Amino acid sequence: MKVGFIGTGSMGSILIEALIRSGALAPSAIIAANRTREKVLALAERHPGLLAARSNIEVVLEADLIFICVKPAEYKRVLDEIRKLTMPEQIIVSITSPVLIRHLEEQLNCKIAKVIPSITNFVQNGAALCMYGTRMEEEDKTALEELLAPISEPIRIDEKHTRITSDLSSCGPAFFALLVQRFVDAAAVETGIPYEEATRMASRMLLGTGLLLTEGGFTPETLQKRVAVPGGITAEGLKLMDHELDGMFNRLIRITHAKFYEDLAKVDAAFLNAIE
Repeated sequence: MKVGFIGTGSMGSILIEALIRSGALAPSAIIAANRTREKVLALAERHPGLLAARSNIEVVLEADLIFICVKPAEYKRVLDEIRKLTMPEQIIVSITSPVLIRHLEEQLNCKIAKVIPSITNFVQNGAALCMYGTRMEEEDKTALEELLAPISEPIRIDEKHTRITSDLSSCGPAFFALLVQRFVDAAAVETGIPYEEATRMASRMLLGTGLLLTEGGFTPETLQKRVAVPGGITAEGLKLMDHELDGMFNRLIRITHAKFYEDLAKVDAAFLNAIE
């Protein structure tokens, strides 16, 4: 199977690198194109055998499964290029959350899927959120999930939950990285501990906490109870955090959803104009 990538920016390149490093794909099984060709040429230089296509058209003509990894505003341009070239047996996979499956099924005559990856896939971890169009057969879904399994845990979700699941899985690493950064900044300012040393300890703590929650049998609630002795130091810290964080994540979810629906409205308008 030849796998194509249209767009090799931040997430497109992460997917390519992760799939190659995990052994899920050989470089020779990949063809990729990017508006800035230097980026895809750099990937081809790092991974001999990877084919740097000269255009999106070349990707569609050569690949069986194609990931479209571009921003919402670029979708109309991409689809205008490839619309007449896709074949019914091909699979197009969008990784852009405001572009809905129905948008693509209205524009293209092939099989459509949507996958929301995470930066954690770069270290062969985290989830890949999978959604499928009406033309996808069960064997198509299985093939895509088997491709993603070496770098993630593929999780099938309802497309109506795209935004909140993306917040948890895809945006979450940045959100929790900010919490770690603030924790480390405060530790360095308040105590004088070297910043690099505090960062190393906090990062290992976050890794261990994730393992406790995924493999150690703990839930967020039981982990807090296990660490915090009533009346102890951790309990005092948790009391402060519970107060200060009250409502913060609710506001965060409202903000990400508002931005999602703003982007969705723009995509809807662009695709409506394309149909007309």
